[in-house]
Amino acid sequence: MIHFCLAHMAYHLHCWLPRSRRLRLPRSSRYCRQPLLTNLVGNIIFTFFTIGFSVLLTQMEPVPQALKRIFAVFGVGSFGEGVCTMVLTVLATDCEKTTPELYYLSVLLSVSSLVSTVLFSGLGLIWLGSVACAQPDTKPMV
Repeated sequence: MIHFCLAHMAYHLHCWLPRSRRLRLPRSSRYCRQPLLTNLVGNIIFTFFTIGFSVLLTQMEPVPQALKRIFAVFGVGSFGEGVCTMVLTVLATDCEKTTPELYYLSVLLSVSSLVSTVLFSGLGLIWLGSVACAQPDTKPMV
């Protein structure tokens, strides 16, 4: 309900201001050719899924196989979203002048995606090494 309350208050505060005092952004100078805003909306949607998975994974004991599979699909989607964020940010260097807040947020999300990808790649390699080098338990024959 807090989100509704904040939006409601913002609307009413905006209406109380005289029209001459309201903030207006020049549309032609605040334009970015890359869809960074759309990508940011995708990141926000992934954030909501992250919150949901965090709650589910910490509350369920044991975690069902179906949830583990869905979480793996979510991981692949999250990787794809990170790659899209990095590519769009690299292509959007002109947006640094027109929409700097959006551009720098995209840079931050790109760096965060890159760091988490490197982290999980390293963990995956360590896991693969432990599986490949594991010696089977041998029991003496009696």
